[in-house]
Amino acid sequence: MLPGLIRSKSGFTYIAALFMVVIMGILMGAVGQSVKVIMKREREKELIFRGLQYRDAIERWNKKPNPQPLKDLKDLEKLTQSSNVDRSKDSLIRKLYNDPVTGGEWKALPTPPDPIQGIWGVASTSGDEPFKQANFPEVIKNFEGKKKYSDWEFVYKRTPAGAAPAPGSPARAGNAPQISFPLSTPETN
Repeated sequence: MLPGLIRSKSGFTYIAALFMVVIMGILMGAVGQSVKVIMKREREKELIFRGLQYRDAIERWNKKPNPQPLKDLKDLEKLTQSSNVDRSKDSLIRKLYNDPVTGGEWKALPTPPDPIQGIWGVASTSGDEPFKQANFPEVIKNFEGKKKYSDWEFVYKRTPAGAAPAPGSPARAGNAPQISFPLSTPETN
């Protein structure tokens, strides 16, 4: 009778081990989904940061003091190059950033048909739906309710000389305060 008793205990251990493996698999799947969501939110924050870097660099390109008439921005690479003869540090952006959502290049947005031609902003090429749907900084308030990352257009809206800024756009001329964007914002969605 002793051999039968040992055999039944080893069967119980085998079933318990299988049960533990199943439970661990379920828990690891749940943790994996949680990590995936966290990573997507971080890439989204980085998309906003990098997009605003491009937008600000394009704005500085259009406002930089230059004795010659302003040349329109035809290539984002120009933002990383110095325009001074002595090659001092006046590049407008440190380097060309990749789109953090896709890992590829940004889509350059050409100026709509008007007298000023060139690039006026960038956008992601991702068709994914963003987590963040509200509570954007004032500069990108128009992102609220957008259904795809590619709808988030980081643009510098130029106004002709002497014209008043468009309603709802922040006045950024002269001593107007710079609008800062906090790198870590509490998520409410």
